[in-house]
Amino acid sequence: MPVKPAPFEYLRAASVDEAVAALASCGADGREAKILAGGQSLVPLLALRMARPDVLVDINRVADLSDLALVNGVLHVGALTRHSALATQTDHPLLAEAARWIGHPAIRSRGTAAGSLAHADPSAELSVVAVACGATVSVVGPGGVRSAPAADLFTGPLMSTLAEDELITSVSFPVPARWGFAEFARRHGDFALVTAVVADGAIALGGVSAVPMRSAAGERLLAGGGSVGEVTAAVCAELDPTGDLHASAPYRRALAVELLGRALRQAGVPC
Repeated sequence: MPVKPAPFEYLRAASVDEAVAALASCGADGREAKILAGGQSLVPLLALRMARPDVLVDINRVADLSDLALVNGVLHVGALTRHSALATQTDHPLLAEAARWIGHPAIRSRGTAAGSLAHADPSAELSVVAVACGATVSVVGPGGVRSAPAADLFTGPLMSTLAEDELITSVSFPVPARWGFAEFARRHGDFALVTAVVADGAIALGGVSAVPMRSAAGERLLAGGGSVGEVTAAVCAELDPTGDLHASAPYRRALAVELLGRALRQAGVPC
């Protein structure tokens, strides 16, 4: 099994425009380019040669991509904001709680907010929180800047609507008044089997479908004053998880019900 990357060209971008230009140039030449930010997902794939880009575009020296700013109840998170910074900020308690569950300290010190969303893991903590909070992403490409709901970013496991010549520059997370968060992993720091997030009237689950899942039936009951038992029963009826080598479908379903109950109680929903 390979333990080092295939050869690639390395480019250190000095600006967002330079990074986008490099991505577009590679696309025009028929070469594959990848953005290097935290590298916590990309580097292992490179080492195993599961990813073999021709060019790595390093954006770590681009200014103003690590800013955190709370404006009118929305936390604006720069693309290069590390998970460790999200875990220690106090403006968005739900986001801080979720970030503390990501990997281990070494991973949190390098992993980035935008990198996590771009990777599009359906059980990743930030992806599920983004969907629950109704977060929006700012994306830059050759055609300029576009904004999109985070929920529209994900199309399947490790698949997104990002074009090959686009990159995320920031993510905007509305701050919920009431929230709850629960997840389960077999070992501390492992990838979550299931994640449950409640943000005001929204319910999102990770690890039970190809993308982070919102529950329309559960949210209707929650808005109508439903109890924890009533809401979890409605959500359970919507679930159709698939099994894999980590957990069977019935196990994921049972986990989702238990974890959602915990998140709802944390959000102050009556039992």
